[in-house]
Amino acid sequence: MSVRLKIDDKEVTAYLIGDIDHHTARDMREEIDNCLERNRPRLLNLDFRDVSFMDSSGIGLVMGRYRLMQELDGEVRIYNVSSHIKRVMRLAGLDRLAQINGGKRDECVK
Repeated sequence: MSVRLKIDDKEVTAYLIGDIDHHTARDMREEIDNCLERNRPRLLNLDFRDVSFMDSSGIGLVMGRYRLMQELDGEVRIYNVSSHIKRVMRLAGLDRLAQINGGKRDECVK
């Protein structure tokens, strides 16, 4: 499994695992979306701690979850991002959509 989900009241945390590319992103998206639609959280945390590689499919994964959370009147936060992936996210403008943090969840800054 490439994503592990934790549901806590009105918060879902998706622990992404391995590479995020066109081979894996679809399954991740479907699993996260099904969980969001069932639970309708106010907050989606995307934890990139165990992501070793991400291409543009990862950008699409984040953007799509952002749009879904907007429909649910919620927000997205991104945690434990490596410096390389954080740079890619910022170049893609994801820092304008979600809080991105390279370390602990409580240190998240926009």
